[in-house]
Amino acid sequence: MKYKLVKIDKLSGEKASIYSAIPENESGNFEESFFDSFIKENKTSLLSEIKTLVLRLKIIGNETGARESYFKTKEGAPGDGVCALYDTPDKKLRLYCIRYGTELIIIGSGGPKNVRALQDDEKLEKENYILRWLSSKIKESMQHGELSFSSDYMDFEGNLIIEDYED
Repeated sequence: MKYKLVKIDKLSGEKASIYSAIPENESGNFEESFFDSFIKENKTSLLSEIKTLVLRLKIIGNETGARESYFKTKEGAPGDGVCALYDTPDKKLRLYCIRYGTELIIIGSGGPKNVRALQDDEKLEKENYILRWLSSKIKESMQHGELSFSSDYMDFEGNLIIEDYED
């Protein structure tokens, strides 16, 4: 399976760049990002929370950067940067991300969290583990010199196709 990292220009700004990943479909094309799927899946039942998350992402990109206080950290394995973005703790909708400092985040997918632990929700666990895997593959790509951060840490440079060589 392959994933393409894409910058979301309408959310990115001078303080932070916001990326998502697009999985390769069965035809070998890259069509819909994780974030686009997240919006489609939740816009009917949780539209107000979607709007608030999108506004928060625009603020991150243009005004504040990806402050740690915006995220629930340690949602993945130690050091992988996987975290959850949410409106306020009492809201249900979770958007899983990979955070690289205050300058760059990759937004994945997620969904409503109606359980105490994400492992108790099959969909949330799947979305979280996809980002854990993606984080490890990005780290591998960086170690092999295929992918790197720009000098200001605001962008990725190099091969933006992340591939699972084990498939």
